[in-house]
Amino acid sequence: MFAVILSTLTVVVCYVYYRQLQKVRKEYENAKAVVDDIVFSFNRQLKQEAERVGLIACKVDAAISKGDNAKKAVEDVCRKVESLEGRVNSLASEKEVNTKRVEEIAKTLQESINVQRDLAARLAAVEERTKYPAVASDAKIEAVIPIKKEKALAPLTDTEVSVLDMLASEGPKTAPEIKERIKLSREHTARLMKKLYEEGYLDRDTSKIPFRYSVKEEMRRLLKRTESESAQQQS
Repeated sequence: MFAVILSTLTVVVCYVYYRQLQKVRKEYENAKAVVDDIVFSFNRQLKQEAERVGLIACKVDAAISKGDNAKKAVEDVCRKVESLEGRVNSLASEKEVNTKRVEEIAKTLQESINVQRDLAARLAAVEERTKYPAVASDAKIEAVIPIKKEKALAPLTDTEVSVLDMLASEGPKTAPEIKERIKLSREHTARLMKKLYEEGYLDRDTSKIPFRYSVKEEMRRLLKRTESESAQQQS
């Protein structure tokens, strides 16, 4: 009886132990499946991350390559800028030299002009003394052209008369000043003043540029006489 009970207990214990082993095995398989899923998911995520890291690495390499190219381009630009700076400095030095040369040439030209004016004034004085030995002449006034009777009596235009009246009443003026008053072009005014000078109505001062024109004293008296005669006729 005891043996039967012991055998029964042994069978029961073995069965219970077997059931526990089956249960533990099932739990182990379930846990293993869960772990496999976790490992698979982790491996997939790790693969994705590895692909992302590889893509980032490619981008970094491309950026580094672009940075190297940009660095080379900057170095090339720096070299070109240095070359340009050298050229600019050279041009600046040449400009200073050329400026000094131009100043020297301008100074020489001004001296030549001054000498020419002095010679012209002296020549005018000599010619004036030759024509009028008894009258003291001014070295700054050009050779006097005498007023001829036929020229003085020749008909003048209204513009020419107005110029003579203006110079007689207001004193010497330059051609640009006269141009502003009579409202003619520069060339027309220059021709008009040259004509009046060459016909003996005006004196011309060549000591400064532009020349200054003034009415001759003889012409001034003639204009005053004409004005007085006109006033008498009107009265």
